[in-house]
Amino acid sequence: MRLDKYLKISRLIKRRTVANEACDAGKILVNDKVARASYDVKAGDVIEIQMGQKALKVRVEQVAEVVRKEDAAGLYAVVSE
Repeated sequence: MRLDKYLKISRLIKRRTVANEACDAGKILVNDKVARASYDVKAGDVIEIQMGQKALKVRVEQVAEVVRKEDAAGLYAVVSE
């Protein structure tokens, strides 16, 4: 699954266009490397999101095409905030 789509489905970022823009701006790191929106997310990847003064680091637990709002947090585990 594409990185921008994963960020939206997991509800780490509210909209896919915002996720795409964050990737283009270099604010999203996957496994300590700047990632493009087209990066193929796999279980075990570590995603770091740098928005403003806040940084969030999560580990991908699973990848799913369709997820209910209540189950979205189960797609990742927070490593650090």
